[in-house]
Amino acid sequence: MPLAHDRPVTFLGTANHKTAKAFYTGTLGLTLVSEDDFAAVFDLAGTMLRLSTIPGFTPNPHTVLGWIVPDIRASIASLSAKGVKFEIYEGFGQDEAGVWSAPGGGPKIAWFLDPEGNNLSLTQFS
Repeated sequence: MPLAHDRPVTFLGTANHKTAKAFYTGTLGLTLVSEDDFAAVFDLAGTMLRLSTIPGFTPNPHTVLGWIVPDIRASIASLSAKGVKFEIYEGFGQDEAGVWSAPGGGPKIAWFLDPEGNNLSLTQFS
């Protein structure tokens, strides 16, 4: 049976979801749906996000979750005002705000880390 029309769920690891949930609620503004001893569950625009405690957790260095935003600079300003630091990667050619622009007028992308080191992103399509 194909899964194309079934609702997805996404998972992010964390060393301790109870402390990391403050970033997802307070900084990113996600709605906490439920919490138990294993995970904090958020509504991610209609998709379930489970922020799961994993003993010995080590974050993946690559992007694990991102958002498509209408105005990347406004989103960066809003998150920066809440203490989020945007990453600048050597050799990417990002601007001073951390925005990378795809060649040929493609999307603009900026990356930031959650408190656990999960790599998150913002993307604005042209």
